[in-house]
Amino acid sequence: MTFFALLVTLLSRLLLVALFLPFSALDKVIDFPGAVAQAEEDVGSQRVALAMIVAALFVEVIMSLGVLTGVADRLCAFVLAGYCIVTALAWKRFWAVGDFALTGPSAGRDLLWDFLKNLAVAGGFLLVTFGGHARGADAFVRAPLSSTRPYELGDGL
Repeated sequence: MTFFALLVTLLSRLLLVALFLPFSALDKVIDFPGAVAQAEEDVGSQRVALAMIVAALFVEVIMSLGVLTGVADRLCAFVLAGYCIVTALAWKRFWAVGDFALTGPSAGRDLLWDFLKNLAVAGGFLLVTFGGHARGADAFVRAPLSSTRPYELGDGL
């Protein structure tokens, strides 16, 4: 593997996690009370909201670091994929807005795009988890804590 290949691998993984680390995690840290208050609006309990924000920070920071470093990156990517799907279903509920128009301003349509973006990012994480082939699912089930060894130097494919 050349320096170029290592750089492409690192940058690809960095782009995949950049939404979470540093941006979303940093947003929660900078305005922690605001993040808790926003979550509390949806769940109705400050304790549950606080636990949700702390759990989100854990997932966003620790799992992103796993994907970046290659340490248990399959499991970390799997958790982040689930996180993307859960947050899409919980907070990007375009079907519940009641304002869905194909043209002009539409809160529902805007949320639909956010929902689809969450699912697309989840797909990227699932590619890290399972690889781009059918054998990847079996490899993950056999050894979920294994690494894809993204930065291993080798003789080629």
